[in-house]
This record gives sequence, structure tokens and C-alpha cells, in this order.
Amino acid sequence: MKKIAITAIFLLCLSVSFAQLLQEKNNFTRQDSLRGSITPEREWWDLTYYHLDIEVKPDQKFISGKNTVQYKVLKPHNRIQIDLQPPLQIEKVIQNGKELSFTSEVNAHFINLVDQQEVNTINSLTVYYKGHPREAKRAPWDGGLSWKKDENGKHFVATSCQGLGASVWWPNKDHMYDEPDSMLISVTNPKDLTNVSNGRLRNLEENDDNTVTSHWFVSNPINNYGVNINIGDYTHFSETYNGEKGALDMDYWVLSDNLEIAKEHFKDAPKMMKAFEHWFGPYPFYEDSFKLVEVPYLGMEHQSSVTYGNQYKKGYLGNDLSGTGWGLKFDFIIIHEAGHEWFANNITYNDAADMWIHEGFTAYSENLFLDYYYGKEASADYVIGTRANIQNDRPLIGQYNVKNEGSSDMYYKGANMLHTLRQLIEDDGLWREILRGLNKEFYHKTVSSLQVENYISRMTDKDLSAFFNQYLRDVRIPTLEYKIENSELQYRYTNIVDGFDMPIQIELNGQSQWLFPNSEWQTTAVTSSKFNVDRDFYIYTKEL
Repeated sequence: MKKIAITAIFLLCLSVSFAQLLQEKNNFTRQDSLRGSITPEREWWDLTYYHLDIEVKPDQKFISGKNTVQYKVLKPHNRIQIDLQPPLQIEKVIQNGKELSFTSEVNAHFINLVDQQEVNTINSLTVYYKGHPREAKRAPWDGGLSWKKDENGKHFVATSCQGLGASVWWPNKDHMYDEPDSMLISVTNPKDLTNVSNGRLRNLEENDDNTVTSHWFVSNPINNYGVNINIGDYTHFSETYNGEKGALDMDYWVLSDNLEIAKEHFKDAPKMMKAFEHWFGPYPFYEDSFKLVEVPYLGMEHQSSVTYGNQYKKGYLGNDLSGTGWGLKFDFIIIHEAGHEWFANNITYNDAADMWIHEGFTAYSENLFLDYYYGKEASADYVIGTRANIQNDRPLIGQYNVKNEGSSDMYYKGANMLHTLRQLIEDDGLWREILRGLNKEFYHKTVSSLQVENYISRMTDKDLSAFFNQYLRDVRIPTLEYKIENSELQYRYTNIVDGFDMPIQIELNGQSQWLFPNSEWQTTAVTSSKFNVDRDFYIYTKEL
């Protein structure tokens, strides 16, 4: 009963939007291409810097302001694409003191440039906008702006926009392949409230109109959906973590009433940092600090400003997604969302079709946290327990160039694929080297699934193409068919892609050994009818 309830909660939250996406996106539109592809109006310029400068009026649920977009010219062009979603409206666009004309196709706005765009020059333009942004319906999955109030009746505002895209609340180059090298976020809000955004607070200005403006500077590349604002009656506490790159500031911003419970509950944060620096390498954003920020929704992986709303409970809102008990040893949101600092914020997919890179590795980080503190058996129990949440409805990789995400199985099928891969590698030292190596090889980069796959194949000196094709691009789970007759084990794989021949560990003849199945029947002598496949391999078995 408990497992059914947990699965229902999780899949309702994580899967409904994906199922809707499947239904809605059987026929892709021009808007899908404008969102999901590197259009001619995007490819000619390289994003270098943003200065987002806005005022937020919670009483009116209104935003107004501007975004200065700085870019390097890669080749001459006279039109640039900036994205902003209705009902927000662009008021004007200025470059070098001149107001520019533009045409709009729903979310995509094509600005006509007057001045010559010379190769290798650094130019900028400023987009002025205003409006009532889309209100989040079920943040963070169906996001936008969450306009809430805390228990004391004070405004409690936050952004969440993964999937929808950052252009749901600010104008930007809304495609994941290109990130600014740095960013300044200036937010004006009522004086009795505090805004917390990404990076470090540079300064705070008190204004004459009973408002305050905070300036947060991000000194590292940042993906657009990772940018956030969080406005509330916050109080702050902090600690210093002595990590692999030295002293790391860890800051916590919580509602004033929750200060004492947060001081105790957030002890999971330095534990997370210790475990993940062990497995993945140094935290990727020392220059920008690490923050946990309380928000009125469950949470999100905003870079250096991880948002938290798990109600100060262990597990996922007090539930264990694995059904094993191990999921109640940690706060799911602290561990999972912070794990995204390495896989999502440091290593970022360059097309939504490859979102499994974010979610598969980060779901897998949950059991690596357990591995670090409780051992391999505990971590195996956990990740194997999460198989109950896998639907095998669609491939983990979606369709490219149309902003199409794969199945929500990218979480726990992705994690179980990686757990299986760890068994194939055998050497945990090499496995840790690969995980750390990924974060070094692709440090602050956007990548494709194939780049990740090829890196792992190269590091293991194995051709893993069929393995990845099976688990990422096919819905079928390999099935080992077998029978034991006349002191002989007969076995083969079914439900597999071409070339799939993954070795597995089995218990046979009273001992553990490797078996090397493929699509053809094979035989081996046995002295016992006792035959078991190691549970760490994500396959099905079928006795004939």
C-alpha cells in the first residue's frame, strides 16, 4: 500500500506533464522548431553576458524592466532572435541609442539590426519589457511565477521554468546550447521583503519609493532556466565548508519562522557536498557560493541558488520513493536538486531531447549519497527499489530540434542504467574516475548524449553503443530467456537492439560467474538447477 501511494505521488508530479507532452507533440509545429532548434537568427552570435534589471510588484503580480544582452559576432547577420512568452510584451529594443523594429511569432521575436555586425566584435542590445507573467499552475512542473503568501500573510514569490523555458518570465536566448559567461541580476521589490538570486550579493540599494534593489552577480556560465528570483520574508544563516577547492561559502535563506528547524534540517547540505565532491569532483561554482533558498513549491536546481520546499521532511515530502526505507535517510530535495549542480548546471544538455543527462545522473546521485554513508548494499537496495517507478512508455531520448523531452523514465530508468553500467565496469575506482572525469572534461559546457556516451566508452575501452541504444533509445528491457535440461543451461537475450550482448553476473553451480548472452542460443554445463541473475543488472529473466 505504501509503495503504491509513493509511486502515485511521484509519478503524478513527474510524469503527467511528460504524458501530456507526448499527446500534444505528435505533430510538431513551427513554434516547436523556433523554440528547439538553433535557428539562423541564433547561430550567428555567441552569448557572453546578461544584465537582467527588473522590478517585481507582488501586489499586482507584475514585472517590468529590461535585459541587456551582450554577444560576440560569429558571422555577419542583420536579424537576432530573442524569446519572450505572452502575456509578457516587449516594449522596445535599443542598440547604440537607436530603437529597433522587430516582428513576433508568439514566443520568438526577430529584431532587425541597423548597425553592421562585424565578426569578432562584442555588441549589446537592451530589451525592455513588462506584463503579468504566466502564473505557475503546479510548480515546478508547470511553472512560471508562484505568487504565494507565507503563514504571516507576507508575499512569497518564486520562479520556476524548466520545460516552459526561461522566456516565460524574462527575455533571453531561450535555447540551452548557448550560455552567458557571466550575469548580473538586479531585482527591485518591496522594502519589507528580500530577493535572493543566483551567485553572490554585490550590493543592496534602498530606494525612495519604499522599495529595495538587490544586485546578484553570477561569475560562471549559467543555463537560462537556472536563473531565478525568490522574494520573501527571508532570514539568513551560513557556514563554511572546507572542500576540494578550499573554503566554500554555504548560505541558507529561509522564512523567518523556520530558522531554527532549518538550522537542524539543513545539516544534510554539507553531508551532500562531502559525498558529491568525492564522487563527482569539486563543486563547480565555488566563486558563486552554494545556497539553499526556501520557496513555496517543492524545489528546483537553480544554479548556486538551489530552491527548497520539502517541508523540512526526510524523503520526498516524507515518503520513500524506493519503498526500501533508505529513502528516509536523507532529504530528497536537498540531495537531488543539489546533485544537479554537477549534472544540469555544470554539465548541461544542449538539446532538450538529451535531458536524461540531467535527470539520470542526478537520480543516480541519490544512491551514491547512500553509498558514501551507508555502503554499496544500501545504495543498491535504493536504486533497485526505484525500478517500481519505471513505466517503459517511451525512450529516454526525445526528438531533436523541437524542444521534445524523453520519457520521465529518464529519472529512475536512467539511474538503473548507470547502476548496471557500474557493474560492467567492475572497478569502482575507474567508475569514480569516470564520474569525476565527466565533470572535468565537460566543465561548464553544454553537451549531447553522444558526447557523454563516447566519453564513457573511451574511458572503459569498451564499445558501449549497443548498451546505450538499448536503454536510452528503446523502450524494451533486455530479457534473458533460459532453461535447464539434462545438466545444461540454455540461454539467450530477447527484446534487444542489434548488437546487444551485455555480460551479466550470475550465480551458477554454487558460485558467482560471468555469463555472456547475445541473441543466439548458447549452452553451458551445470551441476545444479540453482540459477540466479545478479539483481544489480537491470534486465528481465524468463524461464522457459
